[in-house]
Amino acid sequence: MKPILDIRHMSVFFTQYDRGLRRRRLPVIRDLTLTVEPGQIVAVVGASGSGKSLLAHAVLGLLPGNSHLEGEILYDGGPLTGSRAAALRGKEISLIPQGVTYLDPYMKVGDQLCRGKKDAKTLERCRAVLERYGLGWDCAGLYPFELSGGMARRILIAAAVLDEPRLIVADEPTPGLDARAAERILGHFRELAQGGAGMLFITHDLELALTVADKVEVFYAGETIEEASAEDFQSPGRLRHPFTKALKRAMPSGAFEPIPGAQPYPGAVTAGCPFAGQCPRCRERCRQEEIPFQNVRGGRVRCLYPEEERR
Repeated sequence: MKPILDIRHMSVFFTQYDRGLRRRRLPVIRDLTLTVEPGQIVAVVGASGSGKSLLAHAVLGLLPGNSHLEGEILYDGGPLTGSRAAALRGKEISLIPQGVTYLDPYMKVGDQLCRGKKDAKTLERCRAVLERYGLGWDCAGLYPFELSGGMARRILIAAAVLDEPRLIVADEPTPGLDARAAERILGHFRELAQGGAGMLFITHDLELALTVADKVEVFYAGETIEEASAEDFQSPGRLRHPFTKALKRAMPSGAFEPIPGAQPYPGAVTAGCPFAGQCPRCRERCRQEEIPFQNVRGGRVRCLYPEEERR
C-alpha cells in the first residue's frame, strides 16, 4: 500500500547569528524518516522542544523564512513542494493547530467554519460537524472571544475535518478539553482513519496517544529515537530504547519514575547519541559514533545496544 505521507531523511536547520555577524546553522530536526499509510494514526510523542511542532509545519509548508529543509517529503507518491503543500492545505491536507489563536478574532465562528458559504448543503454539514463535537448551532453566531478554550479547540478540530481530508496533522489537539470531549474527538479520529484517512497525531501525552494510535514515533532532541507499534508499550520488554522505556515508566500507569537530567538544547550535541547524558547504559562509543536507525524486533531504534534493553 502506498503511504499517504512518506518522509525520507528530513532535516530542518535554522540560520542564526552568533557573536555579531557570524552565522551558524542550528539543527532542530535531524535525519527524520517516517510514513503514514491510509487508515493509520501515527503518534509523534516527545518533550517540549524536541521538534514535534516543526515536523507539522514542515509537512504543511509553513516553516519560517530562516529555516532550511533537507531530505524528501512525499504526499501520495509525489514530492510535497511548497507550492503543492499550499494548494492542498485546507483541502486534502488539514492542520489542527496547537493554539486557539488561529481563529480570526474579527469573524464569527460560523463564517469561519463554513468559509463564507451560505448554501443549504454547506450549512447542514457545518451544523452536523458542530454537533459531532458537542456544540450547538448557536455557537456559529459567536466570536472567538465569546468561547471557552475547550469550545474554541473543538471549533478548530471541526473546521479541520469538515471536508474529510486525506491527511490530518493534529498538533496537540486535546489540551483544555475534559476527558469526555477528548474521548469523543479521539473516537472521531479513529472513524476518519477507518474511512481511509491518515493522521499524524503530535502530542506530549503518551498515555493519550496509546488509546488511539497504531504506531508511535518517539522524538528526543530533534531525532526519532524509536518507532514502535502501540502494542509494544503494553510490555516494557518489547521496547528498544532506554528513553522510551523511561518514558513508559514515567507514565501514571507506570511507576511515575522521572529520570535525572534534561533534554539537550538544539545544537548542544554535535556527535553521538543525544540521550547519552541521561542514559544509564551510556558507553564511550555512544558519545562519539553516528547512531544508525536500525530495524530491531519489528520496530526501529536509534541505539547501539538495543538488545541490552530486553534485560
